[in-house]
Amino acid sequence: MLTRRRLLVALGAAGACALAAACDRSGATTLQRIRESGVARVAIAGEQPYGFSDAAGRVTGEGPEVARLVLRAVGVDGIEAVQVPFDKLIDTLVAGDADLVTAGLTISPERCERVAFSRPDFVVRPAFLVRRGNPAGLRSFADVVRTRVRLGVLAGSAEQAWARASGVPDHAVTTYDGQSSLVAAVADQHVDAGALTRISLLDALRRNPGLRLEVTPGFRVTIAGREIVPAGGFAFRREDADLVAAFDDALGAAQASGDWLRVASPFGFTAANLPPADLTTAALCAGSV
Repeated sequence: MLTRRRLLVALGAAGACALAAACDRSGATTLQRIRESGVARVAIAGEQPYGFSDAAGRVTGEGPEVARLVLRAVGVDGIEAVQVPFDKLIDTLVAGDADLVTAGLTISPERCERVAFSRPDFVVRPAFLVRRGNPAGLRSFADVVRTRVRLGVLAGSAEQAWARASGVPDHAVTTYDGQSSLVAAVADQHVDAGALTRISLLDALRRNPGLRLEVTPGFRVTIAGREIVPAGGFAFRREDADLVAAFDDALGAAQASGDWLRVASPFGFTAANLPPADLTTAALCAGSV
């Protein structure tokens, strides 16, 4: 049945095609093209457990596995991936070299200016990777400011933006292009702490048990008196409204049925990471939550 919402989406896609923005040379939208080919191109950053290639070369992680589940429901059977540095994910998408980003990108007003996001996929708090015993007593970005420690972050990450907005001076922050280099920087004491999602840091520590490091509890981020909701989602080109709508319907169904938890749990996600029912992408993009 063609609902009013789906009719508007279809008309929107047709309008975009008229502008030659969302369609290929045949006039097909991205959704039509990937349904026809059976393959969607996804962008990953090699960050475990969000989106990476395993020892056998298979693209996996929470993002790719949830995307596989959701895309099958909309008629796309497979994915192929391109791996780029974290801060190049959105550039790669906008340039047309990927159809969506499956790398656990945090939904933020700044990113929403460039891309469209799916409904929230998960909520995960950030944490710090520190030397055992957490000698500086870090529990928040305010503690980083207070103690004047050296902080490592991924270039272009939400943690980098939150640190700056929290008053951490740029000269105290070193950026890295990947999870492994960030972990190594903390282990080698080039920085005193690394900020990333707690799930990512726990996964890194599990894979490197010999490091004399620990992960702090996840912490709340408060900017200008407002607590930030650290929600991640899948990113799409803004003109691909029909693909976003179809993906959202299937993602919502997977979250409600338990299928999302089934495919995400091997990567450290639990039911506690499911987004609240009233959390919307529109509110996250507006910066109102």
